[in-house]
Amino acid sequence: MTKFTDLGLSEPILKALATDGYETPTPIQAQAIPIVLAGKDLMGIAQTGTGKTAAFALPIIEQLLKNPRMAPRRGCRVLVLSPTRELASQIAESFRSYSKNVRLSIAVVFGGVAAGPQVRKLANGVDILVATPGRLLDHVDGKMLRLDQVEHFVLDEADQMLDLGFIHAIRRVVPMLPARRQTLFFSATMPKTIKELADTILTNPETVAVTPVAKTADRVEQSVIFVEQSGKKAVLTEILRSADVSRALVFTRTKHGADKVVRQLDEAGIQSAAIHGNKSQAQRERALGSFRTGHIKILVATDIAARGIDVDGVSHVVNHDVPNVAESYVHRIGRTARAGAAGLAISLVANDERAYLRDIERLIKQSIPSTDRRSEAGMREPEGDGAASQKQNNRGGGRPQGQQRPNGGGGRPQQGRGARPNGGGEGRHRPDGRRADGSRADGELGGMPFMQNKPSGKRREGRPLGERRSADRG
Repeated sequence: MTKFTDLGLSEPILKALATDGYETPTPIQAQAIPIVLAGKDLMGIAQTGTGKTAAFALPIIEQLLKNPRMAPRRGCRVLVLSPTRELASQIAESFRSYSKNVRLSIAVVFGGVAAGPQVRKLANGVDILVATPGRLLDHVDGKMLRLDQVEHFVLDEADQMLDLGFIHAIRRVVPMLPARRQTLFFSATMPKTIKELADTILTNPETVAVTPVAKTADRVEQSVIFVEQSGKKAVLTEILRSADVSRALVFTRTKHGADKVVRQLDEAGIQSAAIHGNKSQAQRERALGSFRTGHIKILVATDIAARGIDVDGVSHVVNHDVPNVAESYVHRIGRTARAGAAGLAISLVANDERAYLRDIERLIKQSIPSTDRRSEAGMREPEGDGAASQKQNNRGGGRPQGQQRPNGGGGRPQQGRGARPNGGGEGRHRPDGRRADGSRADGELGGMPFMQNKPSGKRREGRPLGERRSADRG
């Protein structure tokens, strides 16, 4: 079995890895590190949770140590682009951890915070810069940053860059880089637009593909609950009140939906929090901090938010809304069953989401065990301790007052796969990476904490799928 000591890394790096308890590289690390050390371009097809951050960070640090030089003034030797603020911070922290025994300057820049401290940090130049595209271009346009001395360029989570509308910003950045550079390109999926982008910025790349997106974690017990849209609130509340829930992630399609779920849980006496692009950086950090420490056990999130959440001990993942892109399902449920633990993934499926469920089952090549609770038309949400009593008259199977009728009979919602959901969701922005109001849209996040519980009733059996866990969770 390959060990980090077999990969040609220097003693200071190996010592840092040993301190953190890492001895054996993940598959992508074992394959990618020698390629990067050889100075070649790399195309890495890997999802979050495979250890890809270390796959590029470790060999880059090694190359900087073997080729020491001063960082260029108002420039950087290494540029890493990330789609979200949280993920950028996580990558920068990984670089700091792996380089703790050497002297390297590392900076991270993103929107949503004051630019002044970032400008001061960049003034004398840094060895490694991790950035979101919008704020990076703000500094470049303000003549506070130059990119003509970059030696190593990393584009991480390219498919999420596409989802957030940052592809045009990336196309602006690439011509600013030196022609002679090493480029490392990572994406969980490879749609046509991403493949075309990779072809334009990579030179004779080596390709490493691990953990196909159609595979789900071995230890995740998956289940489906068929329920009317009007009944999701009550079912979710019931799930999260389970004593089995130690830490839970609840997923919605939109930021508006995440906020709504938080309000509903609060009315039921269940404490939770949301993170998304409409929150300040301080609010997001407080929510994530409370979730990590266990002060709150339920976090409600959108798919974009999940890319920046790296928390162990998540016992439950609940899909309040079924994702309209099948690959997102795999990313979502991969947030549980980490570090050898087991986990539960429960999806609440309304009639108008059944087409999405079929797409998911085709992707993962398995039928997910299900329970049908659509007949419980008169079901009332449980009343929590201290919660507001909100009893609604559902005579004759009618929908609760104020609830919209679900779209009909198993049909696909109007927006279609991959389209931006209605209701204020996180979607594409203008080509310059700004929202319609002119503000930057770096790292849109949405989410809230929540808890969940095993569904009851008969279920049809499905076979589990396997997914490797990462050393650094990418």
